[in-house]
Amino acid sequence: MNPSEFKYSEEHEWVNAENNGEVIVGITDFAADTLGDVVFVELPDVGTEVKQFAKFGEIESVKAVSDLFSPISGTIVKQNENLVSEPELVNQDAYGNGWLITISPTDLTELDSLMSSTDYALKFFGITVTLSKNEC
Repeated sequence: MNPSEFKYSEEHEWVNAENNGEVIVGITDFAADTLGDVVFVELPDVGTEVKQFAKFGEIESVKAVSDLFSPISGTIVKQNENLVSEPELVNQDAYGNGWLITISPTDLTELDSLMSSTDYALKFFGITVTLSKNEC
């Protein structure tokens, strides 16, 4: 299940806005599962400017090489260096240790053009997600 506090792109990237104004970016479990075993991740250097929905890197699996697209514009302030030696973290923990980059966004309102967890699930899986009071 996709974390409800994250935002999602149509290209299956997720964004988690941090309290310090930065955002963490990764790919969804669905994307990781579709790719299969990830064997290499190519990420841009810290300081690189990215534009919303533009390519920022590549992810290679045993099945295919896929482009990564930035869900928000800004400057890359951190990359997950653990993925150099452990690219499988993307498959093992897509929403945690398998994150890709951290961005200092130029315009946080761009997040409004992304999907909620519920909208993402409905668009790609045709399901709605309802949380009970105990899960909220």
